[in-house]
Amino acid sequence: MVQSILVANPKGGSGKSTLATNLAGFYASTGRQVMLGDVDRQQSSLRWLSSRAHELPTIQGWEVTAGEPARPPRGTQIMVLDSAAGLHGKKLTALLRRVDRVLVPIQPSPFDMWATEDFFQQILAEKALRKSRVFMGVVGMRVDPRTRSARDLEHFLSGHDIPVLGWLRDTQLYVQAAAEGLSVFDLPMGRSARDREAWAPILQWLGQQDDDWCDK
Repeated sequence: MVQSILVANPKGGSGKSTLATNLAGFYASTGRQVMLGDVDRQQSSLRWLSSRAHELPTIQGWEVTAGEPARPPRGTQIMVLDSAAGLHGKKLTALLRRVDRVLVPIQPSPFDMWATEDFFQQILAEKALRKSRVFMGVVGMRVDPRTRSARDLEHFLSGHDIPVLGWLRDTQLYVQAAAEGLSVFDLPMGRSARDREAWAPILQWLGQQDDDWCDK
C-alpha cells in the first residue's frame, strides 16, 4: 500500500519544497521506494531531484497535474507531493482526496497566518468528512520554538485544532544541501544530528516508529 503525503500552503516562500525534498530524502534513506511529485509551476522539487547524485538513495520524480487522475510508478511505497502556491478550491480538494496526510509548513508571522486562514478551513472540512484526527499537521519553519513568535503561532493554530508537529530551525544547512540535491538525511551525522532530531516528532506523527533519522 502506498503512503501519500501532501506538503501544502497557499503562500509562496513558506518552505514547501524544503519540507518535501527532505521528507523524500528521509524515506529514501530507509530503503523505501519513494516518488517525489511536483504540482508547482516552478518545479523546485524536481530541479532538486535533477541535481541529486546517482549514488545517493534513489527517489523517483513524477510531474503531477492537479485535478487529473494519475498513478505513481509501480512499486512506489511513499508518495510525497510538493504543491503550488495559491492552491485552493477544486484543485486542492482533488489533491486532498488522493493523500493520507497533509503537512503544512508555516512561518510564524502575521502575514503567513492570515494567508493560511481560509486554507485551513478547507482542509479541516475535508478532515471532518474523513473523521480523521491525524489528517493534518503543521511544521514551523525557520524559527526558534522558544520565541514569542512561535508561541503566537501555536496560539493561532490552537483555535483550529491543528497540531504543531515540530520546528525546523533557520540554518544554511538546508540551503547548502539543496544545492547538491541532498537532504539532511544524506549528510554525515556530525553535520546533521541537531536537524535530524528536529525531524523526530514529524516522522513519528507520520507513523515512523523507530529512530532511523538519528542512527545513520
